[in-house]
Amino acid sequence: MLIRDLMTTPVMTVSPVTTISAALQMLDGAKITSLPVVDRHGTLVGIVSEADLVEDENLIGDRVPATVLRLPGPTPPRRVADVMTHLVVSVGPDEELEAAIDLMRSTMVKSLPVVEHGRVVGVISRSDVIHLLANRDRRVQAEVTELLQAEGPDWSVQVQDGIVTITGPADPRERHLAEVLAGTVRGVIGVQVSRLSTL
Repeated sequence: MLIRDLMTTPVMTVSPVTTISAALQMLDGAKITSLPVVDRHGTLVGIVSEADLVEDENLIGDRVPATVLRLPGPTPPRRVADVMTHLVVSVGPDEELEAAIDLMRSTMVKSLPVVEHGRVVGVISRSDVIHLLANRDRRVQAEVTELLQAEGPDWSVQVQDGIVTITGPADPRERHLAEVLAGTVRGVIGVQVSRLSTL
């Protein structure tokens, strides 16, 4: 499966001059863990995550450290540029999903910007992968059943952990065709075909 098949789009982004307060509101409102940071041309220049914001000691509490000199007038709001991560790990939309999973595993990031020609075109997250895995068997069963219904109504399809079990007509050619068709569905790990019992 390609990353473009699972990525979230359109993408919510911020600019380096977005206030931290606005970024917090966006993360909380959208229930996401990070926001790609883009310049005025739409080019990816960084990422701001929950971790970046939580680690920002100026964010927590109203207490002013003793070493800080208070100047007259309002304090300018802090910006995303003050806390964002500049070195961003990203993936391309036409890479295999496994590449994104490997990167998330090795870098411990929760989500990756998907970049094409320097522009952010999507985001892929661990929650996207979890959702795919949790619903894979149901999706595979529906797709295989639909393919086999075109060949006749006498097929029963069960799927467990990506393994498709098909029960159907006794004709070996039909069983072979069912196996081939089921194997074309994304997410299928293996196919077992047996004939209907005549008892």
